[in-house]
Amino acid sequence: MRDPSTPLGAGLMATRPVIPAMSAGAIRAVRALEERVLTLPQVPIETRHVLHAGMYARTVCIPAGVLITGAHITIPTLLIVSGHATLFIGEDDAELQGYAVVPASAGRKQAIYAHRDTLLTMLFPTAARTVEEAEEEFTDEPERLGSRRAPTHATATGE
Repeated sequence: MRDPSTPLGAGLMATRPVIPAMSAGAIRAVRALEERVLTLPQVPIETRHVLHAGMYARTVCIPAGVLITGAHITIPTLLIVSGHATLFIGEDDAELQGYAVVPASAGRKQAIYAHRDTLLTMLFPTAARTVEEAEEEFTDEPERLGSRRAPTHATATGE
């Protein structure tokens, strides 16, 4: 993996964080946390989906003070964060404030705590024609997705 402080060329510098693949132990830790969190009252998290021009984007808004765990992500994606949240990214965590576009590797299952209302958008290229196809492409546990249980809105342009 590239050192995030090394130049990318043309005066550009990489910035942290980069979300790496997580170890099996880190994924087990998130699964254990998830099991505990599921025993607590759940906050419905609405998911907004967009399928357009060979790209899939899914956006959730995590209310301030809420901890969520994500599905096991099996492909590389971009994660766009707008707000203030702490992301467990394997053996470490990253606190993000403001707006960040974060490269995120395959092989991760994250826990995210929102310090204030925070928007998260995950996106990746796809040939999927439906939200369900896209969900099955990025995770090996689509049945655990909040979008399968809570309000969801989808836009698919067919382009």
